[in-house]
Amino acid sequence: MAVFRSNKHIAAQVIDDRSGRTIAAASTIEKDLRSTGGTGNKAAATTVGRLVAERAKAAGVTRVVFDRGGFLYHGRVAAVADAAREAGLEF
Repeated sequence: MAVFRSNKHIAAQVIDDRSGRTIAAASTIEKDLRSTGGTGNKAAATTVGRLVAERAKAAGVTRVVFDRGGFLYHGRVAAVADAAREAGLEF
């Protein structure tokens, strides 16, 4: 699971390294998530983590490797990871 963070948004995607395909993804850029309030806060990051985990589980993925993309494991990045774990992804 790769995470990308900008000042305004956060995105997470589950990628199959062998085929180079994205299996599941979620981002605060999506229309449904933009309308729920702020996009650059921990609450939005928690929603993204939970959503990407649900989509990955629906695609049959339960175990992932967490790639923080060089960002510190703190704040919104940690919130994505914690929410994904709570939603059932193992890493």
